Amino acid sequence: MRKRIYIIRHCEAEGQSLKAPLTVNGLNQAAELANFFRNRKVERIISSPFTRAVQSIRPLGQRANINVEIDDRLSERVLSSVDLPDWFEKLKETFTDLDLKFEGGESSRKAMKRITEVVEEIFQSDSDNTVIVSHGNIISLLLKKYNPDFHFENWKALSNPDVFQIDDRNGQIVWKRIWNVNTETGGAFR
Repeated sequence: MRKRIYIIRHCEAEGQSLKAPLTVNGLNQAAELANFFRNRKVERIISSPFTRAVQSIRPLGQRANINVEIDDRLSERVLSSVDLPDWFEKLKETFTDLDLKFEGGESSRKAMKRITEVVEEIFQSDSDNTVIVSHGNIISLLLKKYNPDFHFENWKALSNPDVFQIDDRNGQIVWKRIWNVNTETGGAFR
């Protein structure tokens, strides 16, 4: 039996805090996302509790008449609870040292484990086509779990929004990016 999960990175937001809403452009992107899924079967939607993630998927949930479930394990990874002026370099280091952890933060391995748990539970569920909405860093760690060649440069290339398709083909997990960035429109897809 084939199971499919669509992994969505949230749309453009006004900031990084838990309550940061989508920008006006982000709200338009959320409508584009709903349109993107018009010919794709979706049975279940699970989102990070962050406002920007919920707002990104609300139009699809309304269109498909599906209640959005919230799962804290899809929250963005906290790199550190203290200000890191060189956070970009610190983040890069965590892609090669999965156990590296900064003050008050979460290691890549720990974050990878929690998002992978969500994916594995979905693959064990009755749903054949599920959407999950989360954040760039933790999504990158999920993709790295299934393809160790996914690195920091791949994270940098992600867009807001972004969409990946993960399939379980009788125990073999494969993924591909299905959202294409177009600088003129902000998002084009196939």
